[in-house]
Amino acid sequence: MYIGGCWVGSKSGETFATINPATTEPIAYVPRGNASDIDMAVRAAQNAFEASEWRDIVPSERGRLLFKISQLIREQKNELAHLETLDTGKPLAQAQNDVEVAARYFEYYAGVADKILGETIPVRPEILNFTVREPLGVTAHIVPWNYPIQIASRSLAPALATGNTAVIKPAEDTPLTALRLAAICETVGIPPGVVNVVTGYGTEAGAALAAHPNIDHVTFTGSVTTGTFVMKAAAENIKPITLELGGKSPNIVFSDANLNEAAQWVVRSIIQNAGQTCSAGSRLLVERTIHESFVLKVSELMKQLRIGPGIDNSDIGPIISEKQLNRIESFINLAKQEGISVHLGGQRMKDAGNGFFFEPTILDSVSPNSRLAQEEIFGPVLAVLPFDTIEEALSLANSTEYGLVTGIWTSNLDKAHWLANRVRSGQVFINNYGAGGGVEMTFGGYRKSGFGREKGLEALKHYTQVKNIAVKIQI
Repeated sequence: MYIGGCWVGSKSGETFATINPATTEPIAYVPRGNASDIDMAVRAAQNAFEASEWRDIVPSERGRLLFKISQLIREQKNELAHLETLDTGKPLAQAQNDVEVAARYFEYYAGVADKILGETIPVRPEILNFTVREPLGVTAHIVPWNYPIQIASRSLAPALATGNTAVIKPAEDTPLTALRLAAICETVGIPPGVVNVVTGYGTEAGAALAAHPNIDHVTFTGSVTTGTFVMKAAAENIKPITLELGGKSPNIVFSDANLNEAAQWVVRSIIQNAGQTCSAGSRLLVERTIHESFVLKVSELMKQLRIGPGIDNSDIGPIISEKQLNRIESFINLAKQEGISVHLGGQRMKDAGNGFFFEPTILDSVSPNSRLAQEEIFGPVLAVLPFDTIEEALSLANSTEYGLVTGIWTSNLDKAHWLANRVRSGQVFINNYGAGGGVEMTFGGYRKSGFGREKGLEALKHYTQVKNIAVKIQI
């Protein structure tokens, strides 16, 4: 682990294996950090913040150091992507894209480090009233297993740009690139204690981090269940929190859309990272007049996908773990119990290797009230729900407890804008899905998809606090 500028083992001396989900074999053994290690990391971050070595550095210099991080990430792109693929199982091309996005986060926030501005507020002629944005202090970053380097960078870069120090707890399933990211920070000259990484289990290290009284902000990405625990722990110490908790995002396809393009994006949005994506397009709402033909079009595209180890750069890699694979299978069993048509797939892959592989799956004509239409499966499973009217499409889109992303496919922009203004989701894409995932685009959810916003300039608000200063002018 990396604490206070030093590479250390856990205080207990225990380790655990991180597993390659494509082979089920151990890749490496990492320290099993616990509450004692978390406390040491938080104190190191707190000391670094109070020493002001990072907070009071000239903002443009902070920006230059963040830019150097982005350059080193790009220089080490092949190694980082290789590690990410081994650890997560995702196709190598997707891992390479994740590494590039990580570099972009540091590049983007490097550019705004010296542009974090306050305001002057007119009060009275003899009063000069203004605000300044100050760093919060020690920020906690609890990172999920599906996009380790990308999501760690997504919150770490704006936290550092605004002068905070950080403690990162990567997921126990995928800890390797967070450690490499710490090494990169060390190489470019980030002061000791500014960035700390503690590996360990969520119930041990993660819980201790969320509940630590000296943490000043928590960023968490993961499940609703775990997010609830993190939120309660932070609330005990009255700490602000940014939550991104997943979704059950719909692609809404009308008969007047470019159906070939829509079908390609429907497939991409559900098979990326084997469907293990919070913003996956896991529901297909399709106009009933094209229901059968469009589902057939999507099915034909899915049949062409190559499934195998991510290191072979297949189209779909493995599921992250046996536990997650069993969860996906339980939903397929539920579909069969409910009499839902398994139009395609629905099986664990036996011939793709020794890992945790699952076929891309289409569940047709799913009831809107079914758990299959309501709950996040987190696998390459697409639930199809036909609709007749735009009002019904809107009702279906808003019928879950989530609200992260919505895709709208139509050539009628009046129709598209009517829907975009009424769907309850943090991002809406019209005739595309994801727009390349730009780091500039504000990202976050409604309802149980979480609260707070990441990415873009909006994220800076979550890593700063506003101080108002009023000066009486003596004449």
